[in-house]
Amino acid sequence: MAAISEVLHYREDRIALLVYLGLLMTEAHAQLSQLNGQLHHTDLHDRFLTWARAREPAGRVTMFHVNHQPGAQIHHTDPFAVPTSDRSPVRRFRGRLAAPVTLWTASGPAGLTVSSTLVAEGEPDRLLGLIDAESDLWAAVEEAGRFAVAPLGPPHRQLADRFAGLFPSPGGLFATGDWTDTPYGPVPADAGGWAGCRLDSAREYGWSLLVEATVEQVELGDDIAPLLHHRGRYRELG
Repeated sequence: MAAISEVLHYREDRIALLVYLGLLMTEAHAQLSQLNGQLHHTDLHDRFLTWARAREPAGRVTMFHVNHQPGAQIHHTDPFAVPTSDRSPVRRFRGRLAAPVTLWTASGPAGLTVSSTLVAEGEPDRLLGLIDAESDLWAAVEEAGRFAVAPLGPPHRQLADRFAGLFPSPGGLFATGDWTDTPYGPVPADAGGWAGCRLDSAREYGWSLLVEATVEQVELGDDIAPLLHHRGRYRELG
């Protein structure tokens, strides 16, 4: 079954959630069919998809929604929520720190959505970030010794989910959208700019990998509003 932390990212897009769950259901069906030989499709449908819908008294199926948008059918509680008493205080504190959403890419190509990027001015200028040590991005960065970082804006919500592994990407992560090739990695053509970085070092830091790099090149585009990550959701200024 899908991890709760992954499903939470779809609270603002039920259609994307059902597409994601449908892909997981298909994969599960193929794997279980190899093991058992026979499997009732309706059982998987109930396990993967039925819970994502809510039934009205008249029997009409409607989407579950937790964002209180006009016209949406609202439950009084979030079925995905972990009880407050079971949540890590540090994780809850971190969630209250709004962070810019960025895309890191490297030749290969490979990419990863990162919401823990920090730039330190100096001689030389430096960039730091926390990434997944088991990601394809880190393997590509380690091999190339360089990578690109681009800040994302509100129009990049789906792109951010795609590179976070939370949205289907038929044909590959870079199959859709317009991209600009750079010596450090491809970047979205409509990003507000990008920084080319040379890898200096990396070490385990908590459950992540702390990457330290030198900023070698900066290209600035149009000044776009930032996409922020706060308390498990994307946010916009204002």
